[in-house]
Amino acid sequence: MVGGEAGMGVAAAGRMLAKTFTRGGYFVHGMIDYPSLIRGGHNFYLATVSDERVWSQYFNPDIMIALNIDTIKKHSHRLLKGSGIITDYDFKLDGLQLADGVKIYRIPLTKIVKELKASLIVRNSVALGALMALIGFDLEILLKVIGKELGKHREIAEINIKAAKAGYEYSRSNFGVGSFAKIKPKGDSGNLVITGNEAVALGALRAGMKTYFAYPMTPASPILHFLALVQHDFDVVVVQPESEIAAINMAVGAWYAGSRSMVATSGGGFCLMTEALGQAAMTETPVVVVIAQRPGPSTGMPTYTSQGDLRFTIHASQGEFPRFVIAPGDSEEAFYLTVKAFNMAEKYQVPAIILTDKHLAESHATVPEFDLNKARVERGKIITGEYKGEEEYRRFKLTEDGISPMAIPGTLNAIVKVNSSEHNEFGYATANEANATRMMEKRFRKLRLMREEVENLPESVKIYGHRSSSTAIISWGSTKGAILEALKIIKERGADLKFIQVVFLAPFPEKRVREALKGVNKLILVENNYTGQLESLLREFLLRPVDERILKYNGRPFFPKELAEKILEVIK
Repeated sequence: MVGGEAGMGVAAAGRMLAKTFTRGGYFVHGMIDYPSLIRGGHNFYLATVSDERVWSQYFNPDIMIALNIDTIKKHSHRLLKGSGIITDYDFKLDGLQLADGVKIYRIPLTKIVKELKASLIVRNSVALGALMALIGFDLEILLKVIGKELGKHREIAEINIKAAKAGYEYSRSNFGVGSFAKIKPKGDSGNLVITGNEAVALGALRAGMKTYFAYPMTPASPILHFLALVQHDFDVVVVQPESEIAAINMAVGAWYAGSRSMVATSGGGFCLMTEALGQAAMTETPVVVVIAQRPGPSTGMPTYTSQGDLRFTIHASQGEFPRFVIAPGDSEEAFYLTVKAFNMAEKYQVPAIILTDKHLAESHATVPEFDLNKARVERGKIITGEYKGEEEYRRFKLTEDGISPMAIPGTLNAIVKVNSSEHNEFGYATANEANATRMMEKRFRKLRLMREEVENLPESVKIYGHRSSSTAIISWGSTKGAILEALKIIKERGADLKFIQVVFLAPFPEKRVREALKGVNKLILVENNYTGQLESLLREFLLRPVDERILKYNGRPFFPKELAEKILEVIK
């Protein structure tokens, strides 16, 4: 754990730790916890490091970097026997209640920084260097990570490298190399360290996105920051307009003009986007929307996590129309499913919504390098250059599958007219009752094909653990990580359960879920919300209630040990 106030470099230290261990051949899962404050308030970063792939963070740190005394006061009860604390030499630790055997490593963080004539924030690099010595890790790996992370600011990178070296040397001289633990690097595996937001952004680039529009809203803002940073490298236009309403209207307009486009927001911003979502549906214009959930209602807790927007997302906007709602459970899935969302949106000319949350969006995870052969662009019925049909072009032509040929404005021999009011095949507004019936049925003919495609996708529903177990856990989204880690704990205690992850929420893959539930006598729901929204879909499509609910709605994600205990309680 790294802890301190906002502005002390807690997130940066955590990110560099995650990358250092990954470059050393280990797997990491790291999460950041912070209040909605620019300065002050308590921040902490949890990084769990493992020889095997780790899916979630654990909450009892073996070693803590305390950049202020408040970190020790708030988290000392989480330290187990034999844990260690790296803290500033100047901090007064009298009166602190610590578990037996907790080792305190006093490092002159502030003194070293002052001697280097550096900013106080550089204390985080001193502490990271000290940590490398205490665990016997290769300092050079950390120094390379610092150099790469801060390389665009040469002077800043150099002073942080000096600070890390000074911290390492002090710790080596006063405590000895490997005095706390001995963790040897195993060689760079080539794995990635990536957040869910970064994975979505990379997936969008891989999918051929050329325009991105977003108004900043935590926890989706890092997608905007990342794409703004790389837009010139990928020939992408990134725009921050005046509002969420403007953002989605620009995205719909861009896709109408032939540019694959995406917007990202959180629940409050999506509220403002819902009318334009309906416009995309009525004009049969593809659009991809990312919703990174946080607790509501209203402003809620902007920097914390939730899964409370599932039903809202499925039914958002007035009227009825088909859409895709896809919920990746980890960063790796976020990359591939974002490519899938773009392809499906264009193929069926409908909105595709990627549903993440703060925990997935901002947590770091070590994942295998992406296989680009599994992430290919698939185009729909797109007409460019020249329309060669024998009859006059009709943008909303009635077809057997409900999908009309989509000409891009400027296509020779085609007048491309769209209308957000009900319209005829040519795009002219009309309230004729017979036409209204035909057009509604046309749009919903797509839904049959959408359902078939989802049912045929192996990734629409995933099964983990003991596949023939009569007890199963069912969930969606970022709870996947804690559940997979909890299953390991439960198995050690003699129970081997099944976990069903529902990835596509709309259209709901009822056949695949029904198949996954065969032989299940006890079904346990795990969700980060109050009402158990996935259960409502199980009741709606399968007439199947769950037997037990494990719900968490305090803005924090599940932790594996806590979840394992709750599951063991209900299966006794």
